[in-house]
Amino acid sequence: MLNNSDILETIKMLHEEHLDIRTITMGISLLDCIDPDINKACGKVYDKITKTAENHVRTGEALEKRYGIPIINKRISVTPIAAISAATKQNPVKFALILDKAAAETGVNFIGGYSALVHKGFSAGDMELIKSIPEALSQTERVCSSVNIGSTQAGINMNAVKLMGEIILESSQKTANNSCFGAAKIVVFCNAVEDNPFMAGAFHGNGEPDAVINVGVSGPGAVRSAVAKMPDASIDEIAEQIKRTAFKITRMGQLVGAEAAKLLGVPFGIVDLSLAPTPAIGDSVAYILEEMGLEKCGAYGTTAALALLNDAVKKGGVMASSHVGGLSGAFIPVSEDAGMIRAVLDGALTLEKLEAMTAVCSVGLDMVVISGDTPADVISAIIADEAAIGMVNSKTTAVRIIPAIGKKEGEILDFGGLFGSGPVMAVNKFSPNKFISRGGRIPAPLQSLKN
Repeated sequence: MLNNSDILETIKMLHEEHLDIRTITMGISLLDCIDPDINKACGKVYDKITKTAENHVRTGEALEKRYGIPIINKRISVTPIAAISAATKQNPVKFALILDKAAAETGVNFIGGYSALVHKGFSAGDMELIKSIPEALSQTERVCSSVNIGSTQAGINMNAVKLMGEIILESSQKTANNSCFGAAKIVVFCNAVEDNPFMAGAFHGNGEPDAVINVGVSGPGAVRSAVAKMPDASIDEIAEQIKRTAFKITRMGQLVGAEAAKLLGVPFGIVDLSLAPTPAIGDSVAYILEEMGLEKCGAYGTTAALALLNDAVKKGGVMASSHVGGLSGAFIPVSEDAGMIRAVLDGALTLEKLEAMTAVCSVGLDMVVISGDTPADVISAIIADEAAIGMVNSKTTAVRIIPAIGKKEGEILDFGGLFGSGPVMAVNKFSPNKFISRGGRIPAPLQSLKN
């Protein structure tokens, strides 16, 4: 039970330490919108989204006023569009345009689900949707895309891995005059989850209700502040303090999610207790690691410190909510984290070190900027490496990587807003072309045999 000092501490987190609800995301099933006539299907999609989510943004704003808790983003996720567009056998870009229109009508900032799940192979509609991603994202403002190319149970679809390297590069090229933002709206997953509220990877899984509210919390600034008050503490004392802080943060997410679901008349899904940083100074996962005693994020010891952080956040969050899900842990996006950006610019943090860190935290290589002349097969190989970490460790990993067209290593690509700006990171220049070109499927690991 929270006492008065806990309540006062939470209020301080809100006012001084950048604590907020990062997103309330309404998941909406579009399975009842399938129609062989693409115009009818798009009409059904638009009507379903705008009717189901018509009060979503207003509800979020009302809860902000009621509780004094900032809710930064109100978003929507939908059934993977490849499953909806398959029946039409036409260019699925029309669905992207209608999703964008519906998102604008409801007032959300992003809508996720221009997606395909191809971890075991391509079914009807998958290839058409994936190939249309660059065009779809260049023509829309709010639509986000994701593709699941691997899982612990299925292995890794290397044909899809090869294709996604090409798609990411083309998406950057098509939006080169807009900070290559198309690629920033694509996530390539291994072990994608059905209830992720965070963009750009959110989609509404087939196992979910017809509509549901999922919440993503934040709080790196609050965790950093808690650790900073313990300069001489032992490692296990730090872990205990992080657990306590994560409990309070998650409790707030549970409250907002349950109330939003009640007001909207839909079920409450999960709280994703991932520590989601922002470019604001102090709101950084990297700075938490440095408060633990590292001179700079990326130094030896960073992976161990991140493992401690991720585990403590999960343990504290699980005690605070009956339904924890999504990705849950610690995000390490480069462009969205002021400390990560600083570490890259100072030469402490490399792409290889980031990859090692993803073995012990949520998701993977997130908002990483590389040179625009990086070959597509190198991007594919980066995806393959990250997917292998997720597959073997039975965890979600992902790649959101942005080839900065016209920029070289050390230069800055500026996205603005919550996406921040990212330094162009060095990439290993030795070619993986023959390996990536072989195609086929990396078999599932032995730990997939759990039945």
